[in-house]
Amino acid sequence: MSSKRPAVILLSGGLDSTTVLAVAQRDGFDLNALSFNYGQRHDREVDAARIIARHYGVIRHEIATIDLRMFGGSALTSDIDVPKGRDVKHDARVPITYVPARNTIFLSYALAFAEVIAARDIFIGVNALDFSGYPDCRPEYIRAFENMANLATRLGTEGAPIHIRTPLIDLSKADIIALGRSLDVDYSMTTSCYDPAESGDACGECDACQLRLAGFSGAGVADPIAYVKSRRTATS
Repeated sequence: MSSKRPAVILLSGGLDSTTVLAVAQRDGFDLNALSFNYGQRHDREVDAARIIARHYGVIRHEIATIDLRMFGGSALTSDIDVPKGRDVKHDARVPITYVPARNTIFLSYALAFAEVIAARDIFIGVNALDFSGYPDCRPEYIRAFENMANLATRLGTEGAPIHIRTPLIDLSKADIIALGRSLDVDYSMTTSCYDPAESGDACGECDACQLRLAGFSGAGVADPIAYVKSRRTATS
């Protein structure tokens, strides 16, 4: 039996969550990953999560199936066009790609998983700098959820507090990529696009693609994934 502490990592198959997985590995945790098929527009991210979990030798990788399409309210879970070319730097509105309560739902599942395997550490790749303005990516939200988690669980009430770990929360996208590269993360395994082509190539214009491209540009390295058009450069 391993002497390492078990951790649960929320693994979407994207750039941020893969970096977080590498951080948890670096920090000596036993890796247990949780991914979601929640009715999102495409299943490429779940496929990517499987590949990434195998690559990192994850002990247990669970893929939870839930259907957030029953509620809709997001371009990712209903028939609403994904915005393209939005000014992600200066538009402070919560975008239509926000999935209502998604991180709360995901973290609740992770909390149940953590209790079962006696993991006191849950890792999530939220970021409060280079992000799309989602309210459930803010530090105050994470602090509130952690407080709730320790009121609502056997572990928390028996003196073994659960920690919601957010190693990327204060990093720019370029800093995240630099961190990942220092940990030998292969970003060609990851996917970020909200609206990829049937080929799987990223659109290059949705919020997620813009933030990703800007991050690679800021880090001074090429993005290894394919885009619909010739490799784009980030706008200033």
